[in-house]
Amino acid sequence: MDFYRRKNLWKLFLFVFAAMIGVATLWYTESFLDELRKEEVKKMNQIGDIFQRLVSADPNQKITIFEQKIIESNNTIPLLIADSEGNFTQGKNIDQEKAKDPEWVRRKIKEMKSQADPIEIDFGDGDKHYLYFQNSTLLTKLRLYPIILLVVISLFIVIAYIAFSNARKSEQNQVWNGLAKETAHQIGTPLTSLMGWIELLSDRPENESMVMEMGKDIHRLNMITQRFSKIGSQPAIKGQNVVDLIVEAVHYLQVRSSKKIDISLVLPEEKDITIELNKHLFEWVVENLIRNAIDAIGAGSGFIKIKLVDSQKTVRIEVEDSGKGIPANKLKTIFRPGYTTKSRGWGLGLSLAKRIVEEYHNGRIFVANSEVGVGTTFRIVLKKPKD
Repeated sequence: MDFYRRKNLWKLFLFVFAAMIGVATLWYTESFLDELRKEEVKKMNQIGDIFQRLVSADPNQKITIFEQKIIESNNTIPLLIADSEGNFTQGKNIDQEKAKDPEWVRRKIKEMKSQADPIEIDFGDGDKHYLYFQNSTLLTKLRLYPIILLVVISLFIVIAYIAFSNARKSEQNQVWNGLAKETAHQIGTPLTSLMGWIELLSDRPENESMVMEMGKDIHRLNMITQRFSKIGSQPAIKGQNVVDLIVEAVHYLQVRSSKKIDISLVLPEEKDITIELNKHLFEWVVENLIRNAIDAIGAGSGFIKIKLVDSQKTVRIEVEDSGKGIPANKLKTIFRPGYTTKSRGWGLGLSLAKRIVEEYHNGRIFVANSEVGVGTTFRIVLKKPKD
């Protein structure tokens, strides 16, 4: 499935999800509004019936009729009727078994009073009852509604953010992969021509040293072509001696960098440390970090120290320099595409290094330490293969 098809599927999914949120919101709102309408109609009818019965009722039965009708007319509001001494007489939408316990009734009355003032019912002759009540289930739903809606909208925003971030990342990867493969293709044509010229030059003994150096550079260009061609596809990973790889990468740049920069290498006692990796791509990462260190030092003098630390489960590679350092507010952005401190360049080096280390080699690369005006230390951590 290509990138644009995946992108369209994400758009369709987000549209459907947004439509579902809208439909669910309308349904939920309409459902409890309908319940409120029915409840209001029912209460008005029952209140009218209560008054009709009270008009013609025996005075001794008015209390009983009133309480029973109040109870029957309510299906949503927890209520409790008690006499002036706090003795429970009737209740609805509460636990009837617990209501038999006077202590529970006392606590329940206190709880209800904290939410609403009780209604006094005076039947004359000093006979007073009190109607206690609290929030109905409908009111609880109404109070929860904005919270639920906020959670759903937040979830939608998070999903949309992740979707568009992934889409943007996929689009960037698509561009990088195409650029890398096209670069490898373009380099291949002049390389073929250069190899032909070397064959002609090698026929003359006086050109021997020149041909040898040109051969090294052509070998280097071939290696660069292989590196670019592997971007965007799963490279071959196999056991490699990481010590030899680091030594080779450092030696190549030592002879091609300024003599003002002291490039040193600190290796463990064990010289044969095998790590599962792709030689061409991982050399690229190490060389990229060293080149960045050279650029950070600039035209002045300084040092670069490459350190290889072997532990029981991991191998740690550190590239320390005495360059200009990285400001603290830039540490989180240096691995993003486009970040660069150079006047020329696309800012893809560290981004590609991170992808090679973390996606292809299941390792980690990060800034271990950096101080403006003092220097920076990059660290790569690779897992050793299990025995």
